[in-house]
This record gives sequence, structure tokens and C-alpha cells, in this order.
Amino acid sequence: MRQSPDRGASELISVPSTVTHARSLMPRRLTIVQGHPDPHGKRLCYALADAYAEGAAAAGHEITRIEVAQLDFPILRTQEEFERGDLPETLVAARDGIVSAQHLVAIFPLWHGTMPALLKAFLEQVMRPGVALEYRKHGFPRGLLAGRSARIVVTMGMPALIYRWYFRAHGVRGLELSVLRFAGMKPVRETLLGMVDAVSDAKRRAWLERMRTYGRQLI
Repeated sequence: MRQSPDRGASELISVPSTVTHARSLMPRRLTIVQGHPDPHGKRLCYALADAYAEGAAAAGHEITRIEVAQLDFPILRTQEEFERGDLPETLVAARDGIVSAQHLVAIFPLWHGTMPALLKAFLEQVMRPGVALEYRKHGFPRGLLAGRSARIVVTMGMPALIYRWYFRAHGVRGLELSVLRFAGMKPVRETLLGMVDAVSDAKRRAWLERMRTYGRQLI
């Protein structure tokens, strides 16, 4: 598999604990799902998550950060497991962080046109009936996460405009429409960062500053 070449993150990046919390004086609740599968931390996705958290902390928001690469959990294999199986103990804190959030941020590299398999497996585990949706006797399920907003941040090797307009950003659309909006979240905004292995250091710094701005405003 050709991974999204999002090298070039700051050497100062450290790997946070699996699920960490930070509080400040006037909090709104933010949960950041950092979805790069590489657990070693020196990736642009980690730096973007750091910057978003820095901006949020500076504005007085309460932050929960989930490092998917640090979590140990099985994949779901059957509809029975999805609908009635017990959530693995290792994912309880992550689930609670998503449910309690007023704003959710998901950051990941583009692999084969969509999110990495580990992140998808994580979302299938935590966004289950009773958490993200409720089945009804007739019609579509009811989303249980209404009243929350979200942002999707995706890094990629190709130009972002090519992915958006030629490929129709199909992998991002699936997450936005079939997971987040289906659960009731809106608005769901997106940031697509392309050519990550070729841009200048100044461009990367501008991306990080943009994340700080989004974090301060929780958008």
C-alpha cells in the first residue's frame, strides 16, 4: 500500500497518551481523533492535531484527544457484533469522548482514496447503535449525536483540487454523509491538504496556523 507521504512534521512532535484530556477556564468540549496508523508520531497529522489542540486550549476549551494508533481493539466481522456486541474496554474512553464532545475533529492521511483501515475499524466500533444512531420501526435510524459540529482534515500526496473535483473526494464524502451527518452532526466542514511531500516549510507552517485558528474558534 502506498501511504500518504505526510512526512515533514516537526521534530518536536511527541506521541501523546492514547486518550488525553486538558481543561481550561471557559471550556467547550472538543474531541480530536488523530487517525494516522503510524504510532511513532513524526507525521504531519500529529502536528496538525497538536496545532488544533493548541488553539483550542488558548481559547479556553476542554480537549480530549484520541490516538487511534495507540489503541488495541478487534475489527467487527458480523452485523450481530455491530448491533449487539460489547464495546471493547479499550474503546470505552474514546466512545465517551466522542459522545461528550460539542465539536469533533478527525485528522487522517488519504490511503487508497479514503481513510486508513485502522481508523475505519475504530469508527465502526465506536459509532454503533445506541451511540451514534437508534433504529426505528419505520424509516431511517435517528441520529443520536445531533447538536455537534465536526471538521475532517485530510492529508494527501496528490493535489487537493484533483481529489476534490476529479475523484469527487469520495472517501471524505463517505465519512461526512454516512457516518457523521447520519449520526446527526452538522455542520461538517472539511480541510484537504494536498502535495504534502512537496510543499515548502512556509506552507506547512501556514497549515499549522490555520489549525490553531480553527481550534480557537472550534470550527
